[in-house]
Amino acid sequence: MTNPPTPKTLAIGADHGGFPLKQQLLHFLKGLGYNIHDAGAYSLDPLDDFPDFARAVAESVASGHAWRGIIICGSGVGASVAANKVPGVRASVCHDEYSARQGVEHDDMNVLCLGARIISTEQAKKFVTEFLDARLLPDEKYQRRLNKVLSLERAYLKTSHTRPS
Repeated sequence: MTNPPTPKTLAIGADHGGFPLKQQLLHFLKGLGYNIHDAGAYSLDPLDDFPDFARAVAESVASGHAWRGIIICGSGVGASVAANKVPGVRASVCHDEYSARQGVEHDDMNVLCLGARIISTEQAKKFVTEFLDARLLPDEKYQRRLNKVLSLERAYLKTSHTRPS
């Protein structure tokens, strides 16, 4: 069992669609004092695939090696879909400050997904700041809802589901 990460440990990853924005956010986050686990891509490769980087970030968060994660692809949608396949991850694409904060405060979101073809670098910095500054609100209704989400996750982990052909 690993020690819980400090709130200063973040995992970040991006495919070719998000690579330039990831590079900008790396400098921004380091400037804020965060320790970064860079899950790739490490160079611009137009043939790479977002699920590889989404998985790496999601597993880092789920395993406790990172406190939270950020994944960037073209729209943010694919990264969100892929990351949510990892048990323990609550990822969402957010393209506004409200959702980036509220996703943590109400739903305990631990992975932020961004669409580099949708938002600017300055917008991304604002959304990331909201995400990182937010904490789950200590209201019974949010915990009750989170418990239902976690119960749903556990129920589906117990069974093997395949998609019909």
